[in-house]
Amino acid sequence: NAGFGKATVKRPRGSECSYDRFSALHKLPVPALQQTLDMYLRCMRHLVSEEQFRRTKDITEKFGAPGGLGELLQEKLLERKETKDNWVYDYWLEDMYLNNRLALPVNSSPVMVFPNQNFRAQSDTLRYWSLSILVGLCFCRHALPVDYARGQLAGTPLCMEQYYRLFTSYRLPGSKTDTLVAQESSVMPEPEHVIVACKNQFFVLDVVINFRRLSEKDLYTQLQKIKRMADSEEEQLPPIGLLTSDGRTEWAEARSILVKDSTNRDSLDMIERSVCVVCLDESCGIEPSATNRAMMMLHGGGADRSGGNRWYDKPLQFVVGADGCCGVVCEHSPFEGIVLVQCTEYVLKYINSPSKLVRADSVSELPAPRRLRWKCSPKIQELLTASADKLQRQINKNLDMNVHKFNSYGKDFIKKQKMSPDAYIQVALQFAFYKRPVPTYESASIRRFHQGRVDNIRSSTAEALVFVKSMTDKNSSVTDAEKMEKLWHAIRAQTHYTILAITGMAIDNHLLGLREIAKELNLEEPEIFTDETYVISNQFILSTSQVCKNKNTRQMFCCYGPVVPNGYGVCYNPQSDHIIFSTCINVLHLLLEVHHPL
Repeated sequence: NAGFGKATVKRPRGSECSYDRFSALHKLPVPALQQTLDMYLRCMRHLVSEEQFRRTKDITEKFGAPGGLGELLQEKLLERKETKDNWVYDYWLEDMYLNNRLALPVNSSPVMVFPNQNFRAQSDTLRYWSLSILVGLCFCRHALPVDYARGQLAGTPLCMEQYYRLFTSYRLPGSKTDTLVAQESSVMPEPEHVIVACKNQFFVLDVVINFRRLSEKDLYTQLQKIKRMADSEEEQLPPIGLLTSDGRTEWAEARSILVKDSTNRDSLDMIERSVCVVCLDESCGIEPSATNRAMMMLHGGGADRSGGNRWYDKPLQFVVGADGCCGVVCEHSPFEGIVLVQCTEYVLKYINSPSKLVRADSVSELPAPRRLRWKCSPKIQELLTASADKLQRQINKNLDMNVHKFNSYGKDFIKKQKMSPDAYIQVALQFAFYKRPVPTYESASIRRFHQGRVDNIRSSTAEALVFVKSMTDKNSSVTDAEKMEKLWHAIRAQTHYTILAITGMAIDNHLLGLREIAKELNLEEPEIFTDETYVISNQFILSTSQVCKNKNTRQMFCCYGPVVPNGYGVCYNPQSDHIIFSTCINVLHLLLEVHHPL
């Protein structure tokens, strides 16, 4: 892939002074071995049987014994810290994303759902579309300010690397592991083209012509041309985008066949080097409820609707539906949710107030956009059919989504109780889920450190379980005052673990590092990592995340699928007077749990 190389940081124009302040960011620390092992046992004690816990305790103590294997691995990890910008980044990226063989839609790619739009005519849709492209390009060229932490330990400067991967990276499928690649440059590249998807066809839209950036009027004109080209039935090509919705190994196999032909290689190269993908969807013909719009963003409605009108390997896909269903589909490996949120908030702000944009002069002669061509062998046609069937089966049989706006109160009320809104909501989720405690994942940003991504806040604490039991035991004699005290204990425990996580002292990244360094040393996998408790600890039945929006975009929300077959993907957006929850589940496993209560 010409033009691609190892992902690097790009300096935004005009921001060298502010960006250089990040040279002072600390390296991610390596927690003390015994601290992590003790915390691991505390986190898992109430999540496994007593017999299993005794076995795990023996294994863990043996691993952490003086002069034992744990100390050897810890020493090697400390050596790695000295030679790497971030000792866990590569391990984490591969474990969390690149080694995962599941399909990206639903399983990995989160989406942002915009407020529903009221398009009266196709011209409204195309204008919104052209504005989306224009504003996205403005954000791409925008000199980003230094970002600072909010919430716990507010005011700390944060690493900005993720922002410069928004428009410059691509997830390349591999047979065993994927590769995250990015255009290598010392500055943010000048955007040259975007890919437009319309009716499962892909078009190259040059956004710089004769060294001039296209204006909103120019973009609108080009999009009109693309729409007419896509409507031409004589020119219809197979919906190659469906291949990117398949499992990663299956897509890698299909891609290896495609690249044998030079026409396909050229088309793939144009997509992989593009700034982003912009998808013009047909009307989906369903009620535009928040839940239905979320489902359309997650999977495009399958092969029969807009499932093939996507290219899931690109980090950013702006979706504009003719029926007003709009949003962004995100390939998650280059950046975290907060980066996507800030980009989409910027886009919505200027779409709603286009007069604030700097206007460019129109280009006098606009060349026609180019349709990407594909040469499809019988094998590719066979793989396309299989990809379409798998996407449709996932939609028809397995997936359910609910978007709920909780109106009784929002974060302002919680703050008045002197409680952390995030900790409060996490304890509430444990209460709502309860008939058994399960491993719970809440992402915690570690951008306070160079190349920091996330660690895990293990929200299913022993203190939360005590509180939930006091609330659910009908025969309990616990008073309301005692229940309130237990709630406070649960919230303090949640807040304490949150601070540990964002300061690099949580257990998940550390245990991952110890496991992976053992592999690098060609050691037999340590028993602590083959133990059933460790396996259970990484089966996150509740996968949760807070994705806050500002007051101007508070009706925008995020959602994603469960990370395990019997799990729940829960995203929440706390606002001053309400909280938006989006919950995605696997229906088949939900029915099994309902009919086989614990």
